[in-house]
Amino acid sequence: MRAFIQRVSQASVTIAHKETASIGRGLLIFLGVETGDTSTDIKWLAGKVAHLRVFTDEQDRMNKDIAAIQGDVLIVSQFTLFGDVQKGNRPSFFKAAKHEEALLLYKEFLQVIETLMRRVPAHGTFAADMQVSLINDGPVTILIDSRADMSTTSL
Repeated sequence: MRAFIQRVSQASVTIAHKETASIGRGLLIFLGVETGDTSTDIKWLAGKVAHLRVFTDEQDRMNKDIAAIQGDVLIVSQFTLFGDVQKGNRPSFFKAAKHEEALLLYKEFLQVIETLMRRVPAHGTFAADMQVSLINDGPVTILIDSRADMSTTSL
């Protein structure tokens, strides 16, 4: 499971010319689900995201997490995080989970984030054609991959 995380001053999702979700200061999380991902991946990744210290403190150091700044979270499903261009220039998405598997895990991720943050996160619509607008703050952009990163850190 991969999360492409951007610290934002604001972000929104529009579907069919209608804004369906928006946040102020916080994190925009693009979430990709890989074939074979499990609840373990979700819990680990959600914990990392919820406690990711990318907001500045009084000394202008990245030392605060989303809860410390009372920030917002917007989660957008994005299977293209598993695009593979090793062979040719047209991405292959064979590593991305199939629709049914990915939808279940995406919903579970939303639930785990809600539990950790004690509020419902804003989110896009799974598998919809979405337009995402954002103002990246910093810019700060972090990529976390549960399979690559979980093996090198403790739960």
